[in-house]
Amino acid sequence: MEGNRPGWAVLDVVAGSLARVFDICWVFIAAVLAYWIRFDHVEIPLPFQAVMLIGALLVMVYSSGFSVYASWRGRRKIHLLGRLCTSYIVTWATIMGLLAVTHQADYFSRLWLGFWFLTALLGSVLFRAVVYFSLSRMRARGHNTKRVVIVGSLRSIDKAHRRLIESPWLGLTLHKALVVRRESPIGDDKCALPCEAMESLTNLNRTVNEDRINEVWICLPLREEERVNEVLYELRHSTVNIRYFPDLSGYRLLNHRATEVAGLYALDLSCSPLDGLNRFVKNLEDRLLGLFIFLVITPLLLLIAVGVKLSSPGPVIFKQYRHGIDGRRINVYKFRSMKIHNEPNGRVTQASRLDDRVTAFGRFLRKTSLDELPQFFNVIQGKMSIVGPRPHAMAHNEQYKELVESYMKRHKVKPGITGWAQVNGLRGETDTVEKMRKRVEYDLFYIENWSLAFDLRIIALTLWKGFFNKNAF
Repeated sequence: MEGNRPGWAVLDVVAGSLARVFDICWVFIAAVLAYWIRFDHVEIPLPFQAVMLIGALLVMVYSSGFSVYASWRGRRKIHLLGRLCTSYIVTWATIMGLLAVTHQADYFSRLWLGFWFLTALLGSVLFRAVVYFSLSRMRARGHNTKRVVIVGSLRSIDKAHRRLIESPWLGLTLHKALVVRRESPIGDDKCALPCEAMESLTNLNRTVNEDRINEVWICLPLREEERVNEVLYELRHSTVNIRYFPDLSGYRLLNHRATEVAGLYALDLSCSPLDGLNRFVKNLEDRLLGLFIFLVITPLLLLIAVGVKLSSPGPVIFKQYRHGIDGRRINVYKFRSMKIHNEPNGRVTQASRLDDRVTAFGRFLRKTSLDELPQFFNVIQGKMSIVGPRPHAMAHNEQYKELVESYMKRHKVKPGITGWAQVNGLRGETDTVEKMRKRVEYDLFYIENWSLAFDLRIIALTLWKGFFNKNAF
């Protein structure tokens, strides 16, 4: 096959090496361009040249450390873009730190440093976009491809093969499938290549060598440990890439990934993405943005407080215990929107349409979500986030945790004032289990895919769509 010629196979290595050379050269070129933009000439003093050299070396070191030069084949591009941006941000932070420590910061133009940073980063992003697009087109046409042998069940083989067909730009082709178990029949339209029953593995190593296989994928459940060991033993003398894709289709996963703990390799099946640096970024976002918004809306809070006081007897602020992060109990603040009443036996009755407990002013507050504004004080306290799963009444948590799978995993992050479920219209009364199940599905999607950009998107959608909602009453 043309796609497996050695000449095409080295393209991945060439692309990685080319990226390294480009980064070094482009950092210097970007520095010169930035200097010309700032000073209108290119007679660069020696101290500026020294900083340029340090910048180029740091970009190389940090980019390697963040695996920027690893193969992009089959990886999510948004994560690789994040690594690239992080490496440049850390580089420029290091440069600024060195200038501050050596008391040289006043000598260098901040505009030049800013122009240099933006030009270098933009050029690196565009270069990689061009290279990735070019390689993707070549792979889709059958060049620079890799042959894959899959060992697994019919279901896992079918799933992997479909993904490969749907992603021709990855340049991965299924050469042979070795079936361990046959849960259900599989049609020819699902598996274009022959699926052979794996009675013995004695010919696997010969197949890998003679057919010039690039990768062997093991797609088996965790309980098939013996089969996995058989494959590894048979290929013990081979240099082929071996990847294990555990069949976890029967599990409800959350932020699953592979990690190393105390020198042991672990498959994280249910972990929060908000750990380490991510937790710091999320907390910083909440505290700074929450404090800013709280100060801006303070006059509005005072006006609403007067309105609540005049609407009916009782306190202005309604406090209710909810579950926070890790299920810890927190006090959540809201403007009181109902008349004072008692619930029997600690039961919590959700507000319904035309609920006579809700005051006229309270109905307006609930319809516009203005009753939630005091929760920005919860955000400043560090008990809530601006974006996250909405906190439900504790009685509802007890009820639904047995009815909705993975319900309590919502509490692996701080509850939020707004969330992915809310901007998608999942608000108001959850009078059926299906409504709650749908809301939990969106909450878990948010937790699984959290990023600062995702938070800002949800905040923008909250403002864009407005605070009114037909399901809020």
